[in-house]
Order: sequence, then C-alpha cells, then structure tokens
Amino acid sequence: MSSNTTVRTARRRTLRVDAAALVAAAGLTLTACSGSDATGTKSAAHTDKGVAAESSHAGSSNGAQGSDAQAGTGTKDSTEADAAGKQSGGARSAAAKTASPVRTQPLADGVSKAEIYKLGDQHYRAKIVARGSVLATLETKGHDAGLDANDMFVVLTLDGQVHSWMGGGHQGPGTFKLAGGWTAKVTKLGELRYRAQILGRDGAVYGTLEANEKDAGLDANGVYIVLSAGGVISAHE
Repeated sequence: MSSNTTVRTARRRTLRVDAAALVAAAGLTLTACSGSDATGTKSAAHTDKGVAAESSHAGSSNGAQGSDAQAGTGTKDSTEADAAGKQSGGARSAAAKTASPVRTQPLADGVSKAEIYKLGDQHYRAKIVARGSVLATLETKGHDAGLDANDMFVVLTLDGQVHSWMGGGHQGPGTFKLAGGWTAKVTKLGELRYRAQILGRDGAVYGTLEANEKDAGLDANGVYIVLSAGGVISAHE
C-alpha cells in the first residue's frame, strides 16, 4: 500500500470519530436541556399548586372568620335588642302605673280635689285640680310636702296621705303658737326664703321647715304644718 492510501484511511477514521463525538455531545446537550425544562416545569407546577392551596386555605379561613364575626354580631345585636325591649317594656309598665291616680279626694275649699299618684316607696305626687285644670303639684322625695293655695293649706305625707284646711296662718318672721302645743320660730333668710324651727313645750327643736321659693310641709306627730315661701305658717290637727 502506498503512503497516500494510508493517509486517506487515517483521515476517514478521524472524521468518523469526530462525527460520533459530535453526535454524543449533541445528545448530552439535548438531554441536559430537556432535564432542566422538565424540572422547571415541575417546580412551577408545584409552586402554582402551593399558591392555589394557600389561597384556598386563606379564603376558607377568612370566610370562616367572616361567618364567625357575622354570627357574633348577630348574637350581640339580638341580645342588645332583647335588653332594649325589656327596658322599653319596663318603662311602659312604670308609665302605666303612674298614669292613673291611686285615689282622688276632695279638699277643704270644696272646689278643688287632690289626685294622688304613687311613684315608688315613700314617693308620691299629688295634683291639685279644680274645674279640670291642674293648679299645683306636690311631691314627696324623702320628706313631706306642703302648699299654701290662697289660704288653703295642703300637706302630702311620705305615705301618700293628703290633709287640707282653711286659714289659721301667721305671717313671719316671728314666734307663733301652733296647734298641738307646738311653737314655730320663723326667720327670714332671703327673698322668698324662710325657715321655721318647730319647738316642743320644753323649747327643744323637734323639726325644721325651710321654704326656698317653694312651700314646705311637715307631719309633726299628727299635726300638719305648712310654711310658705312668703313666710306664712299654719298648722292643723
């Protein structure tokens, strides 16, 4: 064999080797690319599923919380409505009790009458009514109440009793003998403001009446006393 033939054979072998190496290299590159894309796809799919699951869980949680909040609000509103209803019912009941007088009685002038309302324990109101008009109102709040109605004197006691009489007034200031053996020492404190100390036979002070722009009354052991804001005092057994 000549030297030229040997060279061509060697070249052909070299070309075959290079082609095989090229195919192998191309296969490795292609496989590597496919592997990378598949992994990326799987990762993306996993990520999307994770996000979807988390979104679904968050939505369920928010929905549950919203339902709980709404249920809680509904229960609270219902409770408040019930409480308001009970208070309203109590107010209506109290109003119904005070809407009508417990009794009505004529007064000493023969014209007017007293409508007595019970507002609570030792809490009464008396409306002085004449010819369908309310002329005055007395109310007991921890003490008796009194009124000088044009020389007709009225006392409303803590237990809801009404006593009235005509005349017998003394104009203060001064010291005056009263019914039942009592003595009243009346002093002027200011404009339309008088005080009366109720003295016993021994001269001791057993009670005090003070009229400050409003008449005052007292039940002194069955003797009823009125002191007006103008300083007039009267008593009756």
